[in-house]
Amino acid sequence: MKPVTLLASKALSLTITRLCHQLIEDHGDLGTMALIGLQPRGVLLARRLRQELERITGRPVPAYGELDITFHRDDFRHRAAPPAPSATALDFDLEGRHVVLVDDVLYTGRSIRAGLDALLAFGRPATVHLLVLIDRRFSRELPIAPDYVGRWVDSIGDQRVTVEWQESDGRDRVLLHTTGSDTPTASDIAQGSISDL
Repeated sequence: MKPVTLLASKALSLTITRLCHQLIEDHGDLGTMALIGLQPRGVLLARRLRQELERITGRPVPAYGELDITFHRDDFRHRAAPPAPSATALDFDLEGRHVVLVDDVLYTGRSIRAGLDALLAFGRPATVHLLVLIDRRFSRELPIAPDYVGRWVDSIGDQRVTVEWQESDGRDRVLLHTTGSDTPTASDIAQGSISDL
């Protein structure tokens, strides 16, 4: 079935800008904040956030990193093919930093748990906050909740959410896919089956 567009390019850009203003409101000049994207898809959002933060503030983000979680996942030994790790780039000390961990979609919470394990192998930050573009809030398997959310999606059944980026997919948008007969209508979206801020 044809996917439903949750965020088109302009709305996605505005959402990223809003998230950046929230980070600036909470972290001031960003001097003690560390922005860390989770590989593989969270880094695409983190790079956009970094770019927008630098545009808004006129200064470089002082601490930016990308973190691979492959061998911290609880399912990596159960995959048919050996997992291929991505790069980790953390060239700063985490001590005393207020880390903002970034991922594109929060679903079961297992990727975030793996991200926390991987992060703490590099040191002990002052705080860790979670920023996600999409929170599928009724699909959680672990007690993990985001601090910054672009959009909440109350997906059901066999629905899934994908985020497409210009850099990797040729366009910016967020889609809701349904393989069965549970495709949401415009009425469902308006009535809150799929909710925005």
